[in-house]
This record gives sequence, C-alpha cells and structure tokens, in this order.
Amino acid sequence: MDGDERERRDTEYWRENLRLLGALLVIWFTSSFGLGILFVETLNRVHVGGFPLGFWFAQQGAIYIFIVLILVYALWMDRIDARHLEADASRDDV
Repeated sequence: MDGDERERRDTEYWRENLRLLGALLVIWFTSSFGLGILFVETLNRVHVGGFPLGFWFAQQGAIYIFIVLILVYALWMDRIDARHLEADASRDDV
C-alpha cells in the first residue's frame, strides 16, 4: 500500500469521526441550551413529577442526554473503527 492510499483512508476515517461528533454536538447543544433555556417557557406548561418540564431539562434532562450521547459516540466509533480496521486488513492481505 502506498502513502497516498493510506492518507486517503486516514482522511476518510477522520471525516467520518468529525461528522459523527458534529451531529452529536448539535443534539447536545439543542437539548441543553435549546430545551433548557430557549424553549423553557413552552416546556414549563408540562409537568413531570411535579416539576415543570423546562426546569427538568435544565437540571436533569440535559445530563441524561449527554450520558446517552457519550454511549452513542462510543458504540458508533467502535463500528467505524471495526469497519476501517477490516478494510485495512483486507487491503494489507492483497
């Protein structure tokens, strides 16, 4: 395998990684800033466990969403890593 092919695969790997990271950051920003601050008045019309939903998102919901996003990132990166390692192994065997 030559250096250009290796560089192309590395660029493809990081592009995929950054695309995933960007999508997860948008979800995180929307859930923490959007739901906890911008749309709090609308969400406060709904109550969860006796507390307004906007308050719940600001205090708890954004944290839960962040933890889920970490799990999604870890699992998705495992898939990306496996796919790229598999492609590397198959190309190295040739």
